[in-house]
Amino acid sequence: MRASPAKQILLFGETGISRRQFVRCLGTALCSFCLGPILRPGNRAEAQIVKRGGFKMKVSPYFSNLKGREILCQLCPKQCRLRDGDRGFCRVRMNRGGTGYTLAYGNPCVVHLDPIERQPLFHVLPSSQSLSLTTAGCNFHCMFCQNWEFALASPEHVYSYDMPPELVLKKGKQMNARAVAYTYGEPTVFFEYMLDVAAGATEGGLLNVLHSNGFISHRPLRELIDYLDAANIDLKAFRQSFYEELCAGKLQPVLETLKILKHSNIHLEITNLVIPTKNDDMVTIREMCTWITGELGKDTPVHFLRFYPLYRLSGLPPTPVATLEGARDIALSCGLEYVYIGNVPGHKAWNTFCPRCGRLVIERIGYMIGEINLKGGKCRFCGNPIPGIWD
Repeated sequence: MRASPAKQILLFGETGISRRQFVRCLGTALCSFCLGPILRPGNRAEAQIVKRGGFKMKVSPYFSNLKGREILCQLCPKQCRLRDGDRGFCRVRMNRGGTGYTLAYGNPCVVHLDPIERQPLFHVLPSSQSLSLTTAGCNFHCMFCQNWEFALASPEHVYSYDMPPELVLKKGKQMNARAVAYTYGEPTVFFEYMLDVAAGATEGGLLNVLHSNGFISHRPLRELIDYLDAANIDLKAFRQSFYEELCAGKLQPVLETLKILKHSNIHLEITNLVIPTKNDDMVTIREMCTWITGELGKDTPVHFLRFYPLYRLSGLPPTPVATLEGARDIALSCGLEYVYIGNVPGHKAWNTFCPRCGRLVIERIGYMIGEINLKGGKCRFCGNPIPGIWD
């Protein structure tokens, strides 16, 4: 007898999951088709039971040797120097006996079947489903992180699944997913796992899509580009001070990632979470939009998202809708053609409009799709090409 989604999540409780984690998992499952459909086995031998601290060590090629047993991580611009026994800032990369290992390989802590729009990717196969996954760890420490329970945790402190790349791809095909999405946490920190899954996905006819903070070194980024189809990069602000104070990161490497992706013909979208008093200055937003137009092109979709009180910024108010609308007006005045407002249910700027004739091209009701007025990747009404992946 197959377990229902609710029963499968109850099984997690038998492994010692907390009430808070149970409620979080249950709510996510009911809202986004997660866990139950994906982990429901064809036979009981295939059942996936979540385990705390389940991870395997795998040698990583993204380290270089220094003096003695000290090594340098070269995966992201933080360039962590690790002595024997140390871990990097991300908590999932380790020096063991002078050899660099990843602790985030084949052990996702989140596995969802999602609408592709949730990434958000609004110009990629509308209404299709993506198999989304992430592991513990992140190379940022954002004060407003909505997934801090696992993104800012070590792998031994989260509940995860034993899912090698071949199992991820098997589950994706079983669920008729059109893409594998590396998302929720920061995919850079589980790069080796992502790269192996991506290679198999490409061979198996699935798209590879990425939602990332963009804080990655050039070498691994270019290796991933060989398999990558689309990316949404968080451009969290357009001030270095914001990245330093609220993210423990840097702005310039993110801008470089955006340019490399765009110039490599990867479909690119940008997300900017607008936080009251932190990055909602309209002068700075204009500078950011001007940069996007000039460096990435006016056809780059930009998503302005509403902030809700989270993590260490729980004392701030939600972003006023008028602020988001002001940011969108500025973006349009800078020449950007596809500008969206997110986290505001029912807002008209959740839809896609043709920049030439102004007609509705893609209608969205939440993550559901209404009208699609595309023909051969062009506006059905005036024939204007709409950038994206439509087939």
